[in-house]
Amino acid sequence: MSYARQMLDAYPGTISIDAPVLAATIEALTDCAQACTADTDDDLSESNVSEMVTCIRLCLDCTDLCTSTVAIASRQREELDITVFTPLLESCAAICNSCAQECERHAHMHEHCRVCAEACRRGEQATRELLAAMR
Repeated sequence: MSYARQMLDAYPGTISIDAPVLAATIEALTDCAQACTADTDDDLSESNVSEMVTCIRLCLDCTDLCTSTVAIASRQREELDITVFTPLLESCAAICNSCAQECERHAHMHEHCRVCAEACRRGEQATRELLAAMR
C-alpha cells in the first residue's frame, strides 16, 4: 500500500473523495513530476538541446503543476472546495497531455522522453479518473 493511501486511511475525519482514486492520482502525479524533472535534465544533456527547448519548458511546467496538485490533493479535507480543485485538476490533465505529446515526438530518439511520456499519460489518466469520481 502506498504512503498516499496510508495517509488517507489514517485521516481522523471523513474524506469527501473516493480514497483509492485520490491516492492513485497522488501517486501518478508524483511519478509524473519526477519523470519530468529527470527528463528535463536528460534533455539538457542531449547534443541537440536546441531541438529540445519546447520539451524542456513543458516538462518544467508539468512538474510545477503536478507538484502543486499533489500538495493540494494531499491535504485531507472533509469539505473539499471543488470550485478550486476541479479547475486545478483540469489544468493538470491538460499539461500532462501537452507534455506527453511533446515527449512522444522525441521518444523514437530518446528513451528518457518515452518514459516521461508514459508517466505523463498515466498522470493525465489518473487525474481524469479523479475528476470523474468527483462528479
